Amino acid sequence: MQHSNNTYIAIMAGGVGSRFWPGSREARPKQFLDMLGVGKSLLRLTFERFLPLCPVSNIYIVTNAAYRDLVKQQLPELSDEQILGEPSRNNTGPCVAYTAFKLAGLNPDANMVVAPSDHIVLKEDVFREKISQALDFASRHDALVTLGIKPSRPDTGYGYIQFETATEPGIYKVERFTEKPKLPDAEAFVASGKYVWNAGIFIWNVKNVLKAFETHSPEIFHILEKGESVYNTPREQAFINEQYPTTPNISVDFAIMEQAPNVYTIPAEFGWSDLGTWASLHLECPKDEQGNVLQGDHILALNVRDSLVRAPSGKLVVIKDLSDYIVVDEPDALLIYPKSKEQEIKQVTIAVKERFGETFL
Repeated sequence: MQHSNNTYIAIMAGGVGSRFWPGSREARPKQFLDMLGVGKSLLRLTFERFLPLCPVSNIYIVTNAAYRDLVKQQLPELSDEQILGEPSRNNTGPCVAYTAFKLAGLNPDANMVVAPSDHIVLKEDVFREKISQALDFASRHDALVTLGIKPSRPDTGYGYIQFETATEPGIYKVERFTEKPKLPDAEAFVASGKYVWNAGIFIWNVKNVLKAFETHSPEIFHILEKGESVYNTPREQAFINEQYPTTPNISVDFAIMEQAPNVYTIPAEFGWSDLGTWASLHLECPKDEQGNVLQGDHILALNVRDSLVRAPSGKLVVIKDLSDYIVVDEPDALLIYPKSKEQEIKQVTIAVKERFGETFL
């Protein structure tokens, strides 16, 4: 691939994934778990997906400082310098800006891909082809590029991107972003054929993204710019520990993408899921004849339908007469919840905290 030495990958792996409780915990969030039952964590799968695009030395993991050791365990190929430890959770805006400053210091011509660590991509060849197309475009233009997912249903949980006519074959100027629309709007968006889902996968040249931060999110830019002389030196972490927590808590979408005039999208279909909830995991995994996803080696499901059952290996689980449920068995917590009400699970973790403290989070 022609850009490989100027291509850098930043994988965002700092989230907590509270909608996947009790599987996903503060100490070991979902990106570090084998959610698909394939023997590899989501982070490991994401890392391997990018290996054909650039040298291993150009892949960076941006995570919470607390997860540094987990990253090293799962990605032993990386050096310590390739794991960026954030001292605070300030959303994706500051984390993207920090990474861009660091990469600009290493290689002023760097083109970077920003990707979440916890998504599913079934058609990896198509995914890499679209990323390469975006890298090529971003290296030639002052452009902020996002991969757009062609919507398969009027989902109200996603952000939508409206695009204009093609600038180049397959690359479209973005008209506007709409966060989590109401159902009638989502239906109209999908019917129009002029909208894609925002997958949170971004591609740009470091100079251009830093320019966008300076223009549209100057507070983040000026705080992190102060570290230009210490990035990629032993003093970097001390600077970040002190300054990073003072940056605004804001997503990269709100900080720059929804304001910048030079945003483009590449609509694509590569078997994508953001794997946000247990129900989305059920949707994506192979099922038995009754529509069940059974993750565990001793599960006896009698008259069980359309359910997800996840149990530790070696544990016998017997369930009878259950339909459309989530059952997640962890050593210290058991969740049995209607699949149709799984959006409440985030609130459940708040109730658990109020009643039992943080032990089970």
